[in-house]
Amino acid sequence: MGIKRGTTLAAVAVVVALTATACGGDDTKAADAKPAGAAAAAPAAAGDYGSDYGAGSAAGASAKGAGQLAIAQNEQLGSVLADSAGFTLYRFDKDTAKPPKSNCEGDCAKTWPVVPAGDATAAAGMDPSVLGEVVRSDGSKQLTVGGWPVYRYSKDTKAGETNGQGVGGTWFALAPDGKKAAKAAAAPAAPAAPAGAGQAAGALTVAKDPKLGEHIVDGNGMTVYRFKKDTAWPMASNCTGDCVAKWPVVPPVDKANAKGIVEKGYSVLDRPDGMKQQAIDCWPVYTFTGDKKAGDINGQGVGGTWYAVSPDGKLITTS
Repeated sequence: MGIKRGTTLAAVAVVVALTATACGGDDTKAADAKPAGAAAAAPAAAGDYGSDYGAGSAAGASAKGAGQLAIAQNEQLGSVLADSAGFTLYRFDKDTAKPPKSNCEGDCAKTWPVVPAGDATAAAGMDPSVLGEVVRSDGSKQLTVGGWPVYRYSKDTKAGETNGQGVGGTWFALAPDGKKAAKAAAAPAAPAAPAGAGQAAGALTVAKDPKLGEHIVDGNGMTVYRFKKDTAWPMASNCTGDCVAKWPVVPPVDKANAKGIVEKGYSVLDRPDGMKQQAIDCWPVYTFTGDKKAGDINGQGVGGTWYAVSPDGKLITTS
């Protein structure tokens, strides 16, 4: 079909110009801008894109080929596919990829010159198999990427511009796989620790419960617990693996943020799993994932081994 799938030529360095996204506009309105090709041509009359695109050729049969494609990095869009001259390539939402079909004709093709299929070669690092072609209504062959017909935008006047991005809500810069260019989303912020996770506590204080009396809570108001299978001398935790997933350790809390807590034996345990755990009166302390809001005491007495902690570090066995 004439598509060159090799990547023997060196990748073209692309100067990425970070430009504002085009606002609104009719996606089929004829353009009166200069051509978007690499070679500077004489100012083009309406409907005439000069030697770069083929005079008056709406279908782009004699338009300038893409040549060795390149992948440009755009601050807003991430990886963007460009032609050999560094001009951004676009796709049209009103086209189809399966099967490939262009629905940009007439004045639309004047504003959005088609990219012919003849000499396109995959960019370095690009899967050559995504390159293809579609036969247009006039019999000419248009380059496709991932099945999507490929275009330039007449108002991109220099390499790296992306003035066609978002025009009419239907035109988008191409990613190297044929999808719409889009910068990878930033990794989502770590979700807030579930109530009782203890990882965002940052403080310890004393609360009063009608059943338990005064007991220790973390900075989020979540009840703090001790595990009877732990030991204080030597200080050690026997809650590991799945146990820790259910009973998260209380991370170290500076004494200045421990209000009303006994200072004797206020220390930090270096656990075998690498975590550091706050200890009170030399006993490691935890929160409970079953507590969903401040003031919950759902961990009290669980298994006959888990109990809330008094301000002096002792177990509270009443319930």
